[in-house]
Amino acid sequence: MFAMIREIASKSILTKSNLPVAGFSANPYVGCAHKCQYCYASFMKRFTNHPEPWGDFVDVKYWPVLKKTQKYAGKEIFIGSVTDPYQPLEAKYGRTRALLEELQNSEARISITTKSDLVLRDLELIKSFSQVRVAWSINTLDENFRQDMDLAVSIERRLEAMRQFYEAGIVTICFISPIFPEITNIRHILRAVTGRCNLVWLENLNLRGDYKAKILNYIKYKYPHLLDLYRDIYVKGDRGYWIMLDSLLKDYSEKNGLTYLVNEDAIPAPFGKPPVLVNYFYHSEITR
Repeated sequence: MFAMIREIASKSILTKSNLPVAGFSANPYVGCAHKCQYCYASFMKRFTNHPEPWGDFVDVKYWPVLKKTQKYAGKEIFIGSVTDPYQPLEAKYGRTRALLEELQNSEARISITTKSDLVLRDLELIKSFSQVRVAWSINTLDENFRQDMDLAVSIERRLEAMRQFYEAGIVTICFISPIFPEITNIRHILRAVTGRCNLVWLENLNLRGDYKAKILNYIKYKYPHLLDLYRDIYVKGDRGYWIMLDSLLKDYSEKNGLTYLVNEDAIPAPFGKPPVLVNYFYHSEITR
């Protein structure tokens, strides 16, 4: 599956974070076998000394045991900001589980994001945290498009994992990201996840680095009728589409009794209630 797997020593597993939803981030792996075609984390390759393309290697981290974890009490720790902590290698190496076990009595607030259902293995461990939430990235219900974009598990398996966590009383999030203009059907996804999650995060597709040309070329051949739109957005810098979509989502939320917020770390909806929607289209403009 991978061109390269290696085990590496890491000075620390927790780093200060600039994310709008967390103060610290933790990534038990470098690289990711899900090989998402739009992966923003591919910038990490410049620090790894790997000749292999992004997605063709994974470094498995080992770090000194965390000491005095109570100092993280009340702090938000985001697990999986630049890798999937439950990618397939986690089944063998268990580094994400090891991190959770170290943090178990810390009283830290834990956020986990994944595209996998392997997280079900750790449901009981995760449930032991008093403040924890788990997010699944879902940006389509179309398996053909999903298979073009990543090597993670099917959307059906993600939805089933989300359901089990939700019914176990754990705060769950549907992370609709990245939203591909006129390809991601947000309303269809919302209908699929209602009754399975407390929050919905919405994030627009950002194209930069090596994968910008790759995605634009994909649109050219698979969705040629959308090429002019994508060029307007990603070549000319036109934000009109996102402004329009923001307005449509606000109107949709008002008509369907949903709470719709922009750039906020929202309070999750109570269990049994429709999820709260949070728009992070403009996350680059957030001032922490």
